[in-house]
Amino acid sequence: MCSIMSYCSEKADLQKFEAGFGRTVSRGPDDSRIIDTGKGFMGFHRLSIMGLTPSGMQPFERDGCLVVCNGELYGFEAEREKLVKKGYAFQSDSDCEIILPLYFEHGTDMFKMLDAEFAMVLYDGRTQEYIAARDPIGIRPLYYGHDEDGAILFASESKNLVGLCKRILPFPPGCYYRGGRFIRYADVAHPKTVCRDDLETACINIREKLIAGVKKRLVADAKVGFLLSGGLDSSLVCAIAARQSGAPIKTFAIGMTKDAIDLKYARQVADFIGSDHTEVYMTPQEVISSLETVVELLGTYDITTIRASMGMYLVCKAIHENTDTRVILTGEISDELFGYKYTDFAPDAAAFQKEAEKRVSELHMYDVLRADRCISVNSLEARVPFGDLDFVKYVMSLDPEMKMNKYGMGKYLLRHAFEKLNYLPDGILWREKAAFSDAVGHSMVDDLKQYAETKYTNAEFEARRASYAHARPFTKEALWYRELFEKYYPGQSEMVADFWMPNKSWPGCDVNDPSARVLSNYGASGK
Repeated sequence: MCSIMSYCSEKADLQKFEAGFGRTVSRGPDDSRIIDTGKGFMGFHRLSIMGLTPSGMQPFERDGCLVVCNGELYGFEAEREKLVKKGYAFQSDSDCEIILPLYFEHGTDMFKMLDAEFAMVLYDGRTQEYIAARDPIGIRPLYYGHDEDGAILFASESKNLVGLCKRILPFPPGCYYRGGRFIRYADVAHPKTVCRDDLETACINIREKLIAGVKKRLVADAKVGFLLSGGLDSSLVCAIAARQSGAPIKTFAIGMTKDAIDLKYARQVADFIGSDHTEVYMTPQEVISSLETVVELLGTYDITTIRASMGMYLVCKAIHENTDTRVILTGEISDELFGYKYTDFAPDAAAFQKEAEKRVSELHMYDVLRADRCISVNSLEARVPFGDLDFVKYVMSLDPEMKMNKYGMGKYLLRHAFEKLNYLPDGILWREKAAFSDAVGHSMVDDLKQYAETKYTNAEFEARRASYAHARPFTKEALWYRELFEKYYPGQSEMVADFWMPNKSWPGCDVNDPSARVLSNYGASGK
């Protein structure tokens, strides 16, 4: 990961800018630079992944224009060759150096051309205007706000803007900002047409597109590793990567010391694919003592995001402290596309699709946010193969009747796509879904809930929760997280839409906890 920040005003205070920007140096510890454009400041903290030489340092500048980008532009080499033929020269091997030439050639139309996960701010010195943009899913983070004079600021994380902006909001995915307006250039969450491929054709396409998504994310000048929970999604990513790699891939798993469900499954996968596997253990004391750090780095009060971040943060911390791995591939975004345990209760295909569209459009506030923060705060880069744009567009366009759980097993299409091909043991390929926050050890969630019960009497809980109008806490655990959030992000709860919860309007889903463990269909999950 890297960190970017822009203060788009000639009145910008450099000292305040430096203070805010300095809060995310862990995202890019290799080098830092701030440039005065004459109309404000642009800053870049670098984590060297592609083009490791100093010439790959940003901001990139060309003909009076500048750009800072936290991104990965897949297949950039072919695009660079086209630009070379048009007379452009390049000084580095960085993928992001092609952005300004692309802008000169295509203007803001370039955003919809990119096969990338990115957040960027571009200063056009010819018109003296700032343009900012974010990828269609929001895999790379970007926030914005206005100072007291109305000038806009952009930054990789909300913490950069605390104290500089009264109201901080996430930059909408699939949009670019220009001239005071957000303009949508891509909407992957809401397909315009329905794909009528039959089941077998759909599964072939799912397999081929996911393999392509993994393959392109293995390209890096820094060392690559993999988070392996032992669940279907991360196991498939690892299995595909293992077939694409000439040497054993490096996999990492985490669990509680006493009841880690997933560690045994992760070990089965690692043995099957022949990976160089590392197990990390965490204790109840580590979970409780790390909680405030995790809430602060996440910038959320959401229950399920925080729970699921405990294991991810601690395993990434161990990777950072004990290895030279710099890039991490993860299994996020599969659930939003193929369904959760609770989407088994969808009353019909239209409701299933509507829920999927809602979840994909909000990913940047929940699972994607979790992966980005837990990985980047440990100076690593996250890559998400299930977020490959071609893959997401295809799965979202499939007939929702086909994606619903009519097969006695959730995510049937994804499982069937790799059936009988020996990518994974059948016991993993057809294993019931278990939530990551539960699967690192049921005791972790139980410990958090029990600790929260000791913090407030019932009367204190009712009195303190009533002070919040937006996303009012509904359990003592939720109140605990909200109060920690407010300590670091006072009055900024609207950065998150609401609590991530199952669709309460569906039969069987009106529950008071986000864990799939409370659903009647949890069954053999997590055993």
